[in-house]
Amino acid sequence: MNLRKVTHSLGLLFVGLVLVSPAILFFLWMISLSLKFEVDNAAYPPILIPERFAWKNYTGVFESNRFGLFFLNSVIVTGAATGLALLIGVPAGYGIARMKATKAAVVVLIARMTPGLSYLIPLFLLFQWLGLMGTLLPQIIAHLVITVPIVIWIMIGYFETTPLELEEAAVIDGASRWHVFRHIALPIAKPGITVAFILAVIFSWNNFVFGVVLAGRETRTLPVAVYNMLSFEQLSWGPLAAAALIVTLPVLVLTIVAQRQIVAGLTAGAVKGG
Repeated sequence: MNLRKVTHSLGLLFVGLVLVSPAILFFLWMISLSLKFEVDNAAYPPILIPERFAWKNYTGVFESNRFGLFFLNSVIVTGAATGLALLIGVPAGYGIARMKATKAAVVVLIARMTPGLSYLIPLFLLFQWLGLMGTLLPQIIAHLVITVPIVIWIMIGYFETTPLELEEAAVIDGASRWHVFRHIALPIAKPGITVAFILAVIFSWNNFVFGVVLAGRETRTLPVAVYNMLSFEQLSWGPLAAAALIVTLPVLVLTIVAQRQIVAGLTAGAVKGG
């Protein structure tokens, strides 16, 4: 029996390594590119670990591309879009789950599945008519198209699996629906809110389409800044890989730090629902 368990565990580990190995390989190769000079990046056969590290690739990103400003723009846009999404999505998810509004849930699902490009042209015309182009506000509003459906959909699923006994007892004691939501439902839903927060941050931080269309010279976000490093004359793989790693690092750190909360949020609802 123990041998069967060990064999099963080793099999799962092998399958997991096979599935994640391409992503790990690409990430390691990107790190290697960012630490090599252009001569080493063009060498054949390829060099994984160079003899000399080109740290100037990282310093050059901040010196020549105004990455400090673009990083601040990304923080503002992602923070505002995520905060507003939680402010709207958590109560909306609670209301839809408690009222069993399946039609509203279907609308949220459709909004989640609809490509962002479908909203881009009307939003662009609206922001241009309002004179908001060149500011961060259009990007924040546009990112709500991504973050709000994610938060609502996650919270619907989570609230549907949380027990109703505590809420019913509070209602019998005279508590209003708002007090039930604030003092009972929200504390129970913290793991689910954490998952919704992290996913909203990831999708908003990595969004490229809205930024490349709605951003001006001073309001670009990091994905757009990395894209603007590409040119037809010369492609420097070292600085480009360094910039891509800088963009990836905040989300990667957030995911690693909060991985326990992510697992708890994805599993707690199912355990309570059982």
